[in-house]
Amino acid sequence: MSPRAGLTTKTVVDLALVLVDEHGPDELTLAKVAERAGVAAPSLYKHVKNLADLRRLVDLRVVQEMADVLRTAATGRAGDQAVGALADGYRGYLREHPRRTGALTADPDRGDVELSTATHAVAEVVFAVLRPFGFDHARSVHATRCLRAAVHGFAGLEASGGFGRPEDVDESFEVLKTMLVQGLKTYAEKENPR
Repeated sequence: MSPRAGLTTKTVVDLALVLVDEHGPDELTLAKVAERAGVAAPSLYKHVKNLADLRRLVDLRVVQEMADVLRTAATGRAGDQAVGALADGYRGYLREHPRRTGALTADPDRGDVELSTATHAVAEVVFAVLRPFGFDHARSVHATRCLRAAVHGFAGLEASGGFGRPEDVDESFEVLKTMLVQGLKTYAEKENPR
């Protein structure tokens, strides 16, 4: 096998994401990526240290993409509309890439500044959307966790075929968004906890 011209770290991660999208993260190996790239597996070591490094780069790309999706969804919107747009953006990303859910739930190594920064960027988008509700920092964190759990949980269940009843899943998601917005408003009206 001759080295593929133009192989870069970005290209290796692109190929890894294709494999994750097709077969899931458990099937990601350096040998499979090398085969897709048309190179021998040792050639990948010019671009990634090992499989763990490649998985980290995949997680980083997914988190960065999610931050971009959420930022785009929230731009020009406020309040209820911004919350709904965030939820739609998050769900839309996982509908398009259902096998990437694990990358969004992994807790980054505290020493991994790049991945921690990317994860923080996702949270910052949500914090900005929540700002009009008047939460202090701690309450913003609680609200962000709840939004994430609800939307990620819904999208994850949807991706795995967890909604078997005939009722319209899109309608269920609209109900979830309504409940989230109402819950945020109720939470905002409560006195700050002591």
